[in-house]
Amino acid sequence: MPEKAHDNVVVMSEDEIEKARKLQKMSPLFTVIFSGCALMSDGYQVGVLSLVNVCFSKIYGEAYTSEMSTRLGNALFCGIVLGQLGFGFFIDRVGRKVGMMVTTFLVILGAALCAGAYGAHGSVTGLFWALTIYRGILGVGVGGEYPCSSANASENADNLLEGRRGMLVIWRTSFAIGVIPPLSVLFFRLRMTNSEIFKKNSIKRNVPYLLIIKRYWKHLIGTGGAWFIYNFITYPFGIFSGTILDTAIGTNGTFTQIASWSCLLNFFYMPGCFLGAVSADTVGRKRTMALGFFLQGVLGILMGVFYKDLVKILPLFVVLYGIFLTLGEYGPGDMTILIASEVYPTGIRGTAYGWSAAIGKIGAICGTTAFKPAIKAFGNGDTLAGEGRVFILASCLALVGAAFVWMFIPDRTRQDLKVEDEAFKQYLVDNGYDISYMGEPSTIESQKSLEHDMYEVK
Repeated sequence: MPEKAHDNVVVMSEDEIEKARKLQKMSPLFTVIFSGCALMSDGYQVGVLSLVNVCFSKIYGEAYTSEMSTRLGNALFCGIVLGQLGFGFFIDRVGRKVGMMVTTFLVILGAALCAGAYGAHGSVTGLFWALTIYRGILGVGVGGEYPCSSANASENADNLLEGRRGMLVIWRTSFAIGVIPPLSVLFFRLRMTNSEIFKKNSIKRNVPYLLIIKRYWKHLIGTGGAWFIYNFITYPFGIFSGTILDTAIGTNGTFTQIASWSCLLNFFYMPGCFLGAVSADTVGRKRTMALGFFLQGVLGILMGVFYKDLVKILPLFVVLYGIFLTLGEYGPGDMTILIASEVYPTGIRGTAYGWSAAIGKIGAICGTTAFKPAIKAFGNGDTLAGEGRVFILASCLALVGAAFVWMFIPDRTRQDLKVEDEAFKQYLVDNGYDISYMGEPSTIESQKSLEHDMYEVK
């Protein structure tokens, strides 16, 4: 057992020191890997509603109204906003590990409740309201994953260089699958450690919020605003993609056809993510985000103009729709997360990231809420015309996003995280803040220092 030598210093045996060093060496690598897995599971929780919407429409018919569909989507987003704001603050005060453990539990709980949802006395309305509540719980966990996983990964990467019964089974299974990814990362999160850069630069009390806002207000407008525009576009076109494909296929389309085309469409997300990851370090974060917005806007306008002709050639329409989604992931999809986790100093990274992500999810709420009413309003009874015009509207907003990025987003492509940490510390000192509130003692470093002192005494 470790013995306490004197204040804030813990004496450890050689075996304990070596074990701690190995854990500290491997933790950054696995943290980056499993943070990606966690965010992937969260993406699944959002995207699965596209298929479930089609199931509910086929099973429950008119009972599953447009308002209820929007409510189910927004329940998750409202929970996400709460999670992003709450856990962004939480992990800067308590630590990354504790925050990630709590979010994992909430994702598992919410997904399991959704899979087993039931309305009182078999009530369909009760079922939908139960799902609304459970999706809200799930959303808090999903939202918390954004600042927890992204902030932690950024810090550690810096250290590394046909029938009713069938569809009933389908929608419940779709929700239940969402339990698997967070369970797969739970074991690792029990054993992970906080990054060294967080231990050195955390601010757990007397947080100078006014100084933070004064220095980073433009960054917050940039990261939050770009995220708002991206989510306003991508979430409705993702969540309601099944509905769009259902309209394109026509009244003779089967659920199997819709599900198959939806599955193919969803594969287009991954190339965008991979291409964005490569482009981030070669083209640069800022240029990649602006380019993605611009190309998505141009393609979307062309699709909207020729929409009725495109849907007559379904494979071509699906491919172009997929490329539209790919460009969204290539640019703002990758870069909103990356930039928001890099431009802020370690001490406030979780909080600032949470603020930015929450503004983004408000964009998702606005986009999904306005999507179907906009199709109805612009179409004047012609659904295809309405969908085409919504494509044009969203794509024009993407072009605005490209200009917005260029004006408000800083480019920190090759800058070490420590540079902003030191600049932030100097800024605080210059404004009279006591930086002794920053950081926490490191057991391993204290042990090394103690061993050195003991050696010199001998």
